[in-house]
Amino acid sequence: MTSSQLNTHRGTAQLTTAMVLSGTLGVFVVESGASPFDVVFFRVLFGALALGGYVAARGWLRDHGFTPRTFGLAVLGGVFIVFNWVFLFSSYENTSISVATVVYHTQPFYVVLLGALLFRERLTAAKVGWVALAFAGLILVSGVTPGDFASGGTYVLGIGQALLAALLYGLSTLVTKRISGVRPHLIALVQVLVGIPLLLPFADFGAMAGTGWDWGWLVGLGFVHTGVMYVLMYSAYAKLPTSKIAVLAFVYPVVAMVADWAVYGHHIGLVQALGVPLIAWASLKVTLARTPAAAPVRGTAGQEPAAASRPATPAASKA
Repeated sequence: MTSSQLNTHRGTAQLTTAMVLSGTLGVFVVESGASPFDVVFFRVLFGALALGGYVAARGWLRDHGFTPRTFGLAVLGGVFIVFNWVFLFSSYENTSISVATVVYHTQPFYVVLLGALLFRERLTAAKVGWVALAFAGLILVSGVTPGDFASGGTYVLGIGQALLAALLYGLSTLVTKRISGVRPHLIALVQVLVGIPLLLPFADFGAMAGTGWDWGWLVGLGFVHTGVMYVLMYSAYAKLPTSKIAVLAFVYPVVAMVADWAVYGHHIGLVQALGVPLIAWASLKVTLARTPAAAPVRGTAGQEPAAASRPATPAASKA
């Protein structure tokens, strides 16, 4: 096996592991029993400790490469990312992990539409067609009926929260793409650090006093789903072509749906299931159209995977 093949195998294993972790994120959020604002606050707090320790150990805090402009962009991207998580986790409560995750996977289409609207990026007829196909799939996946509006609209609110989370993720991706010469780990560190003062006024420490063992879920979100997951993703990006990254990104929603079914008994209906391949196929086509598939993705801030939620703003990891 050549060195290049070995690198590809390692990158595939790393990214697959990261996407599997991403798919279990919803269970950690729900099991913590905390409000979305509290969950995100402690995720960024523990995540900052994990990422900060890693980049300090690697010596990357020296010669970090930030300029006032790029640092400001990283901070702005952090604002979008933090509130993206708040809305996504709120959507779990009002819909389900499965539905919220699939709706959230419309992120690449927001990147395309926002890029055309804000930065005059070229919007081809083919891209418009794929976006239209994806939103047709979104209508099927959402499963919204007139009765959902009549019954107080909680489910509809959850769909809207997932869509808003995807929009905020798209904005963060566009901002982060304009940062060059900085390691993505450092951008991610800035973004989670931004979340600490940003969410501090919304954190309810009184409600957290009696959580007991539930703290383990919150620590896991910070150290595992932010620290370990990000390190795995960024290492994989440097080894893999964009085409493989785009395909492996779909491990995330698949694992999320399986976890939601296995732990909570939630599953999407037959009609909803018909929309999943439409979103997946359109997302893959749009992602591959944005970046040539031949070259490996370098470990820079300006490149990202299909989902996830992904650069210093992973898929949803992005979520």
